[in-house]
Amino acid sequence: MASFNKELYQRLLFFAVFMSFSGVMCFSELFFIKEPRDVTVMRRDAVILDCQAHGEAPIGIRWLKNRVTLTESERVYLLSNKSLFISEVESRKDKSDEGFYQCLAQNKYGSILSQRARLTIASISPFMQQPSSIMVTEGSVARFTCKITATPPPIITWEFNRVTLPLATERITVLPNGVLQIQGVEQSDAGGYRCVANNIAGRRRSTEAILTVTTVSSPRIPQRPCIIAGPQNLTIVTHSSALLECMVTGNPRPLISWSRADQKSIDVYNTKVLGNGNLLITDVKPQHAGIYFCRATTPGTRNYTVSAANITVLAPPSLVEWPESVTRPRAGTARFMCVAEGFPSPQISWLKNGEPVHLNGRIKMYNSKLVINQIIPEDDGIYQCQAENEQGSVLAMARLIVVMSDNRPSAPRNIHADTVSSSAILLAWERPVYNSDKVIAYSVHYMKAEGLNNEEYQIVIGNDTTRYIIDDLEAGRNYTFYIVAYMPMGASRMSDHVIQHTLEDVPLRAPELSLTSRSPNDIQVSWQPLSYKLSRGRVSAYCLSYRTSTDGAVSQLELSEHKTHYLLEGLQPDTTYLLRIAAATIVGWGEPSAWTSHRTPKASSTKVPLAPELQLDTLNCTTIVVHWHLPAGSTATGLQGYKLSYHEESQPDGPPTQIPPHQHQYTIGGLDPRKKYHVKLLAYSFMGEGYQSDQTISTPGCVSVRDRLVPPPPPPHHVYAQSNSSSSVFLHWARPAFTTGQTVNYTIRCNPVGLQNASLVLYLQTGAQNLLVSDLDPNTNYEFAVRLHVDQLSSPWSPVVYQTTLPEAPTRAPAGVKVTLIEGDTALVSWKPPDEPSIAVKHYTILYASRRAWASGEWQIMQKEGSVTMALLENLQSGQVYLVKVSASNQMGDGPFSPAVELTMRAEGHISRSHGSTRFTVFSDGFYHLDQRSMTGIVVGTCIAFTCIIICVLILTCRNKTRKSCITKSIRQACGQTPPTPVNPTNGSPAESVEEVMMPMMRDHFVDAKGGTNLIINRYGPVKPTIEKKRRNRWNFFKRVDKDVKRAPSPSYSYHQGTTQLCYTETSPGSHQHQPSSLQGLFGPSGGDSEGSHSSEDSHETGDSGRYSHDDIEATNLSRSASSQSASLHGEESVALDGTPISEEKEPHLYIDMAEVTETTPRLQETMEKISLSPPPNPV
Repeated sequence: MASFNKELYQRLLFFAVFMSFSGVMCFSELFFIKEPRDVTVMRRDAVILDCQAHGEAPIGIRWLKNRVTLTESERVYLLSNKSLFISEVESRKDKSDEGFYQCLAQNKYGSILSQRARLTIASISPFMQQPSSIMVTEGSVARFTCKITATPPPIITWEFNRVTLPLATERITVLPNGVLQIQGVEQSDAGGYRCVANNIAGRRRSTEAILTVTTVSSPRIPQRPCIIAGPQNLTIVTHSSALLECMVTGNPRPLISWSRADQKSIDVYNTKVLGNGNLLITDVKPQHAGIYFCRATTPGTRNYTVSAANITVLAPPSLVEWPESVTRPRAGTARFMCVAEGFPSPQISWLKNGEPVHLNGRIKMYNSKLVINQIIPEDDGIYQCQAENEQGSVLAMARLIVVMSDNRPSAPRNIHADTVSSSAILLAWERPVYNSDKVIAYSVHYMKAEGLNNEEYQIVIGNDTTRYIIDDLEAGRNYTFYIVAYMPMGASRMSDHVIQHTLEDVPLRAPELSLTSRSPNDIQVSWQPLSYKLSRGRVSAYCLSYRTSTDGAVSQLELSEHKTHYLLEGLQPDTTYLLRIAAATIVGWGEPSAWTSHRTPKASSTKVPLAPELQLDTLNCTTIVVHWHLPAGSTATGLQGYKLSYHEESQPDGPPTQIPPHQHQYTIGGLDPRKKYHVKLLAYSFMGEGYQSDQTISTPGCVSVRDRLVPPPPPPHHVYAQSNSSSSVFLHWARPAFTTGQTVNYTIRCNPVGLQNASLVLYLQTGAQNLLVSDLDPNTNYEFAVRLHVDQLSSPWSPVVYQTTLPEAPTRAPAGVKVTLIEGDTALVSWKPPDEPSIAVKHYTILYASRRAWASGEWQIMQKEGSVTMALLENLQSGQVYLVKVSASNQMGDGPFSPAVELTMRAEGHISRSHGSTRFTVFSDGFYHLDQRSMTGIVVGTCIAFTCIIICVLILTCRNKTRKSCITKSIRQACGQTPPTPVNPTNGSPAESVEEVMMPMMRDHFVDAKGGTNLIINRYGPVKPTIEKKRRNRWNFFKRVDKDVKRAPSPSYSYHQGTTQLCYTETSPGSHQHQPSSLQGLFGPSGGDSEGSHSSEDSHETGDSGRYSHDDIEATNLSRSASSQSASLHGEESVALDGTPISEEKEPHLYIDMAEVTETTPRLQETMEKISLSPPPNPV
């Protein structure tokens, strides 16, 4: 039983394996086991190109060279295994074996084509660049270079005095690209150097270059790093090596580092450094593509320089999606998919049985997809998708099996077509003979009868009719028609084809004019013939009309159909003419064009440039290209440039665009489809503006009415933007796959993000799949989009990609640098960002050092992020003077340092009052020092300051003398004034006149011409500073002193009518021993003046020279009197009679009662009795 189960298991396993193999054989009836590969051989060597196919026998093999069948000969023939053998490879111009080879395998199922292989004959050419002799100083660097073209790439070595140098030593580096680098040149390095290139084709030696080494007598001065040989942009193939050179000079010897612009890390596994800083990437892959930065930095400093290069990696095609074999019934539809990737993007083409697929109305290609409609038995076969670019090709195959049905209806019969008009044809037919009752629909197919690859159109109608009018046809064209009947189980054969033509019609529109002037008295009129679609028949004549802009009389000229230009002569100079043209067919005249204006040159403009010969071409439905050149015999001497303007028909002229004189092409983008535009161009020189050329052009429609059934092409994909510098961005993208015969153009849209003015959007045109967009603003975020144009079809815009240009290195120093001591040994330095809005600051660098360290060039360095604008300087030494400066930096470089700011530390750790130093620092060779101009500024500034101080002292002295004279004058005037009523005190003292009381009040004060005075009175008495405080106040101009005020008893006085009463009150008792004994004590002398004195805390400045109290009650009392003048008061310190300052317990208040008093009231009399005043001293 066990043996039976084992035998059964073996049979089942054998059956499963056989079924799997047979399934593969059924699915892949023909495939390659070996395909030819690229090969490089020597001339007259033998070579074998392999090709082996597997499938159902018999299998035939034939070879193609450059897609042409190869003929066998005695030298070139097939081996028994069908491989190609070439006994002696030839490289003559008339008989060369170099080229692309493919083998074609065929059996009963179809044919397949192998991938292409390139046969190259080894060669080595003479040197394109020989090394040159150089002279360098001892200790510097030397560099020799040579260039040569060879296949395969040569191995390059160098010889010194005819002795081969090692590839790498401590000082000498030989790079694979033919560069010899010598670091730290010595006297022993002097001699002859030559380059040696080797490959299988032979060896070549360059001429000898002499290296001369000179001796440096003086020590080398410090030198900033300088890149003398930076990296270059490279375009390399995958799996090869990329070398980025970076050779620098500087003293001390700079350090070299590498980084990527996209902040990605550099592949350490496939990357190594050659010599002192050259970067070598082996086995390059697509992820190695990008921008690389070489940075050279002086050791111990932040001085560096940067150089950048872009690596573009070319990749051969590789399939992402393969076609699959399908089985379809007759009249069905088959679709084959094929997607490939690579760089540049591979071109997709389709082969059927090894031959290119003939595209027509039934077989179409949408992007890279092949679609076969209305399948017929002849469509059965093997289809191959071929993706190829400059790096190679790849193929994938699938089979289409057409299934026939026996129950399908017969074809419609008796097809008849009648012309209805210039755009319509009536088509009629009879029903099929077989199974006509099962027909559910008819399909009408038609296409142009003339030309190749015409589009086929299909219309499906119901089974209830056998007549149909096809309109929207072109006039004067022949069309072919056929009909297919459909039933549920399949479609019928195609009916017989019938050809019918449409009638002619009047032209759809007039030709577009081009106008130029050769002299002030003529206009050269030219036009392009109309296309057949626009002429709607054969053009039989043209009618040219013209008139001046001010005259209504129109002149007409009828020209033959062969004319495409005409010269209008005898015109008036400096006059605007209007011109138009119309075309006619045998049916009649079409509509004339719109009037086009042209101004003839001035009669004196004989030396200005002639009108350029203009040519306009439509690149796509939204873009036109302008080409021009100066006419024969015209000289470009003194030419300054061109002015180009354009506008839509019936719209005002647009602003002119200035174009440099060396440019002869301009692209106008962003236009509207199906619009007519007028383009004007003139050249200008030092003599003035030249003659003008005018031309009209119409943009085509993006998708015509007929092409609405054809979907627009897809937009480019994988759009990638990369900043190349502060003013350029590198764009590259992948294109959708089309047949190789189709011409593809691209429009690139570029504008800053958030742009509001649509006229500033930049449109660029290119036929490649990459573009370097230049002349951009630094540190600006841009948006990019790409669209594709092919066969008058335009794709939608690709998804927008955003990229910010690299910032520029700062060109200005941080502003407002300040240093403030906040502790004994710590200072705070603050600054403002540089006044450059488009500059991004990555970090700030603070340099500070004492004078002693500064003299030796030893700076302490501190860095802060770009968002921080202050830093702490710690552990500062007392008694030292520090210099502080700040600079801004970003990834593109360093900005200048700010002027030095001094920080003086006293022995006890306090900062002396110092400001930003007027001495500026200048960088030179890595050190900072004061220049002669800065020292001169310091000396001049110090002298000016001392001069100002001396002048101020003299002014104060003179003003003091003037015040004394004014006081004396005021006292004398006061002596002559006598109040009408004396005041009798109640304490028994002898009666004193008011004159005796008022005289001492005016002794030390003055009254100016406007009634102002320096006398300060509060509610408790006069305010008087001490002699010591008065002297101090004369010098402390900006120092605020406190006022000591003591309350005094409130004496009361009686005045006659018309006098002013001054009163003060005391809110708390005071000491009687400090009370004044007379009015002299109440109105004692007061020092100081109204300008230099300081007010009390409760006073504010008024419109004149006095000050008033803030007390609201006193302000109310002041406003009660309308008949008296306002006094000008100034607060001073109050003192006792003995000069002792009065203690400040509560603030006294002053109010002035301006009311007129006619008699002494009892209350006033009672108050006066309570006041005891001592007699005043005799006036001096």
